[in-house]
Amino acid sequence: MVLCLMLEALAPVYMYSNLHRNQKSTEGINELLAVAKEAVPMHLWKSTPLVLKATAGLRLLPGEKAQKLLDKVKDIFQESPFFIGNDCVSIMDGSDEGISAWITVNFLTESLNNPTKKCVGMLDLGGGSTQITFRPSTETSVENTTAEHIISFNLFNTTYKLNSHSYLGFGLMSARLAILGGVEGQALKEGEELISPCLPLNYQGEWEHAKILYKIKGQKPGRALFESCHNEISKVLNKNIHETARIKDLDFYAFSYYYELAVDAGLIDKKKGGILPVRKFESAAKKVCKTMEIQQGKHPFLCMDLTYISLLLKELGFPKNHILKLAQKINNIETSWALGAILHYMDSLHML
Repeated sequence: MVLCLMLEALAPVYMYSNLHRNQKSTEGINELLAVAKEAVPMHLWKSTPLVLKATAGLRLLPGEKAQKLLDKVKDIFQESPFFIGNDCVSIMDGSDEGISAWITVNFLTESLNNPTKKCVGMLDLGGGSTQITFRPSTETSVENTTAEHIISFNLFNTTYKLNSHSYLGFGLMSARLAILGGVEGQALKEGEELISPCLPLNYQGEWEHAKILYKIKGQKPGRALFESCHNEISKVLNKNIHETARIKDLDFYAFSYYYELAVDAGLIDKKKGGILPVRKFESAAKKVCKTMEIQQGKHPFLCMDLTYISLLLKELGFPKNHILKLAQKINNIETSWALGAILHYMDSLHML
């Protein structure tokens, strides 16, 4: 209870969204500021740091466009009654996103600074990027890992060394576009459409990604739908995702699109989450793809998405029998990077 009151009264207010247009971002930020004013007592506004961390949606934009959006947000912040620091608005590095999510899940599972519990690993599949972050089980594991993937930071008077990889452009939505043959940020010419063997044969429709509307169409596969889609996705993933050693003896939580796709495939309960061996994603993909050969169903991307997840996990080095814990919430708190970012930021200000 004390911690919850501290977060409400003293914590920086974290607000995040994929900002693509000035008008939309202005409306969204003002709505969030209104929520913040209600959550934080008025007499604490001036001492409450206000921070925005943008994620992969902005990392995928050209630098000039992204900076204009960030400058617009900072202008709005300057007019707010909260404390505004020099670094109040920024784009999160992919590894920072992964580390913040790792802090969240280990804080909620009470694994931080707990000698009786081993820290758990974290898998996050967003729209624009995907992350894997874990604490190597031994110092030898750290020494044998490429230096660029080991990140050291202090939290709660403890130094943590984590193995963290972030793959920009391999979040589910960006991966869909790549599998369909599109290019990030590039609209189709008039009359053009994206054709893919990962879609049902007779499917024809439209799909919006990053404010661009694409016409998409199914293609007659040369073999079974799962096999054809598997081959297309393998080309996209080929040598772009690196197998991570020494994860076989660690527990991993998976969330975001891992969770949502498991729900869509009927693998876990929407409210409770669940525990799954990695192979379940592949078996679900085969089943869905087989069904789509006969009828389209309500989710035209489900065959593609499940096949992508099964291959992504394989490329990351997870054996088929590895058990994943899928959770949208732990102890009734969302398993996103936001809580971890708040805790890390507060700790750096010596507010905890």
